[in-house]
Amino acid sequence: MIKRALKDFDIRQIAASGQCFRMEEKEDAVRVIAGNRYLEIRETGECSGDGKQEKIFAFSCSDEEYDGFWREYFDLDYDYGRVKAGILPEDRYLRAAAVHGGGIRILRQDLWETLVSFLISQQNHIPRIRRCIRLLCEACGERKETEDGTVFYGFPSPENVAALSLEELQGCNLGYRAKYVKKTAEDAAAGRLCLEKIGGMGYEEAREALKKCFGVGDKVADCVCLFALHHMEAFPVDTHIRQVLEREYPRGFPFAQYKETAGILQQYMFYYELTGPEGA
Repeated sequence: MIKRALKDFDIRQIAASGQCFRMEEKEDAVRVIAGNRYLEIRETGECSGDGKQEKIFAFSCSDEEYDGFWREYFDLDYDYGRVKAGILPEDRYLRAAAVHGGGIRILRQDLWETLVSFLISQQNHIPRIRRCIRLLCEACGERKETEDGTVFYGFPSPENVAALSLEELQGCNLGYRAKYVKKTAEDAAAGRLCLEKIGGMGYEEAREALKKCFGVGDKVADCVCLFALHHMEAFPVDTHIRQVLEREYPRGFPFAQYKETAGILQQYMFYYELTGPEGA
């Protein structure tokens, strides 16, 4: 167990932001499963550093694992305070959204895991998505156990998912999405879908390559680009965001102003709509 004082970081906000479906509250902590790794994070208190408020978090990992994986996973070296400071003063809605969800960070997730997760997320709600992914991992992921005896399952490889029948995938509550996951896994396992190549592409090229996958449209492609490939110009548009754009930005969202941070702002907006004064 190690402790870190962090600015602009709130694990409960991140867990509720819709980026990742393998985070959930466990008593006084949030547990995170990423690939074959398990972590519990607890907020332990607050301190003041450099004249700004910081929160202290306890991470159930070693210093080596924190620096070697979780620090990058949570994008902790990026200055999110600068993003919030760059919001136009006259944009009262966006400024309120950034204050409300100011602890959100854009995760750097595994491309394969993120692609499958958002294929499953279509026309679905978060509790059910989490259950679908848990069942999929239990069906063909590696069984793991932490030092304190907590059992969890790693995210399965394309080969392991492809080995399941369509009926077995449907047994994971995937419904019609099972055929999307099955075909994508088969393509990745056979090398027809080269995830490593997509990982090296720029935003527009990666977005178009992802849209060639069975069942991937604009929104899923943008979610994968943002939450796995960290293309900050990606701006996923779902029902909530579309309503915001129509209500708050009838003349168009100022993407030119926020080209390098649009994805972060989208997350503030999404979280605000779900949990803010109107959505709570």
